Amino acid sequence: MPWIQIRYTTNKQNADLISDEMIELGAFSVTFLDAQDTPIYEPKPGDFLLWDETIAIGLFDAEINPEQIIEQLKQFPFGQNGEYKVEQLEDKDWIREWMDSFEPIQFGQRLWICPSWCDIPEPDAVNIILDPGLAFGTGTHPTTSLCLKWLDKHVQANNTLVDFGCGSGILAVAGLKLGVKHAIGIDIDPQAIQASLANAERNQVADKIDLYLPENQPETQADLVVANILSGPLKELAPIIQAYVKPQGKLALSGLLESQAQAICDIYQQWFDLDPVEIEGDWCRVSGVKKA
Repeated sequence: MPWIQIRYTTNKQNADLISDEMIELGAFSVTFLDAQDTPIYEPKPGDFLLWDETIAIGLFDAEINPEQIIEQLKQFPFGQNGEYKVEQLEDKDWIREWMDSFEPIQFGQRLWICPSWCDIPEPDAVNIILDPGLAFGTGTHPTTSLCLKWLDKHVQANNTLVDFGCGSGILAVAGLKLGVKHAIGIDIDPQAIQASLANAERNQVADKIDLYLPENQPETQADLVVANILSGPLKELAPIIQAYVKPQGKLALSGLLESQAQAICDIYQQWFDLDPVEIEGDWCRVSGVKKA
């Protein structure tokens, strides 16, 4: 089926209004792009942030008259001040195109993340089956990658693990596949809890994981704790996060830009002997061992 897309450059206040109206006018989907290459820090699960200058892209059947769509959008105050552009798209199997863009990825020495439709490259490795787009976190973001590599290096048999801000459950599942005997996942979003359970079931480790919303989180301590969230929550929740780590246990914190690492180190060094900060791209990981 042939398609056209209508691109409209606007501000973040009007982007949602344009999206809603495009859907009303027959768009099959609307996506948002950054018009100025402005970074947005990895949001909390459930948050939805837009850029100051955002491009709303509506996908329409090629049979429609794009000029009529644009004229109708211009009838609204939020549709009058931006720049419109109409583009033709060639007829493709877009689901297949999307699937073909993801391949198995290796983290550390033992660990692979494999989409379900791909052949497993190393059957004897530790393989996690996880499809992109199911929830928050598939391993492709540097902050998740940093945590996966840390787990690959530090998990030992019979360890316990807390994944604070579990999202898709990728870190808890990775820990279990690497040899953790029991994991706890905690997240503020019920959808993240559902996604974590689904991914644990898919990887046959659901009997080894317990999942909680914050109001139900248990009082416990673990050998390993990972928290791949944001700088703000890592600061605000530091007393809670550190309390999950056993004496001599290990902690990994990510979701941080390199420029934010020192502030996090300044807080957590009261409880931990910290390792050198590990950097991947613009992002980093703070880790360490809890003082006795």
